[in-house]
Amino acid sequence: MGLAMSIADDNSCRLCLVTPSDFAPASFAPALDQALAGGDIASIIVTAAPAELARLSAAVVPRAQSHGVAVLIHNDSEIAAKTSADGIHIDDRNVDLAEIVAKLHPDKIVGVGNLTSRHNAMVAGQAEPDYLFFGRLDGDTDPAIFPKALALAEWWAALFQIPAVVMGGNDVASVRQARNAGVEFVALRRAIWEHPDGPGAAIAAANRLLAEAPDTVR
Repeated sequence: MGLAMSIADDNSCRLCLVTPSDFAPASFAPALDQALAGGDIASIIVTAAPAELARLSAAVVPRAQSHGVAVLIHNDSEIAAKTSADGIHIDDRNVDLAEIVAKLHPDKIVGVGNLTSRHNAMVAGQAEPDYLFFGRLDGDTDPAIFPKALALAEWWAALFQIPAVVMGGNDVASVRQARNAGVEFVALRRAIWEHPDGPGAAIAAANRLLAEAPDTVR
């Protein structure tokens, strides 16, 4: 189920989700169910305000896991443990990453974000997490992938074995950029939850694009 164990042999790019920044509990569960029914998803990163994180995590974990989708909780190992999530996504640089990885491996996935340079990435990689995440979880402010995040993810994916995840744009078509760059995973947020045809249609469209052969020119 882990991200590091779910890369296809043909080096294809897979889809990850980030939960929306604003959600109404009554309406998010049906939206999540639509997304999960829409096609292949490798993982979901659950992020929310501290007061809402436990409640959102408890709602997401069983639904996602019933579809074989790994769930990572943002910066909170206690909530991850209480909800039986698959691991945590860390973007807090004030923690001992190596200690967390040693404590949680091999039972839990540990992913690392908030990587703004090659140096940051290489330092994080020394702790041997399960993936490195390039771009902010809320970095889907434009239709395309943020250029610096894409460049870092492409560089990392070409040189290192630890998988790269890049934050996509707010347009489903941005997954083409990750696919063309050889990045193992692309994360989407607004492109899924705010899609005019609904989350299920957005997931299906993203997977169709990811299944296409890479373009020779991005």
